[in-house]
Amino acid sequence: MKKSFFILPLLAFILFFVSGCLTCEKKEYTFTLTGNNSGTLTIKYYNLMSSMDDSLDVSDEDFMSLINDYYTGTSVEDEFPGTTLVEKRLYEEDGVLCGKIILEFSDLSQVKLYRHKGKGNFMYPLNCGSLDSETFDGGNGEYGGDRMPVVFWEQGMKTLKMTTIVTTPDETTLSLLDEYREYKEGME
Repeated sequence: MKKSFFILPLLAFILFFVSGCLTCEKKEYTFTLTGNNSGTLTIKYYNLMSSMDDSLDVSDEDFMSLINDYYTGTSVEDEFPGTTLVEKRLYEEDGVLCGKIILEFSDLSQVKLYRHKGKGNFMYPLNCGSLDSETFDGGNGEYGGDRMPVVFWEQGMKTLKMTTIVTTPDETTLSLLDEYREYKEGME
């Protein structure tokens, strides 16, 4: 009994510190407005990767997190409460692993879009929630800059696009494409 009392906390401690970081190179957001306050949000995750943990390859664990927490789980949907899942998939493109999710929303706030008193330009803050680690890279809106990290779109627009940089691939990142291919093979 005493032995397991010490082993379990030690195991939990080790697992906590030997976990990698699931990441991607960039995200492409497309808000398609179908009504005054409703529409769809498509997020494309380009080049899904694992960040090494103190030079340890934890890509297998990160891939399982991708499958369990994101693909079959609800981690992305949980970031956008009140939305309805339309589609979620993983696929290979240009030699990298990508993910795509499409959510329907009935209110702009469900996808973190904002209009002052329901009028005027659309706004999206880049410094909230998971976006805190993303850097604006482009789109069809105007970026307010580092001092005002908000993307603005003109009020009459029906398709709002934005790309953010999440992680630049380097020697500490590992593609999850091989793990995906093995997973896909096992599903067939």
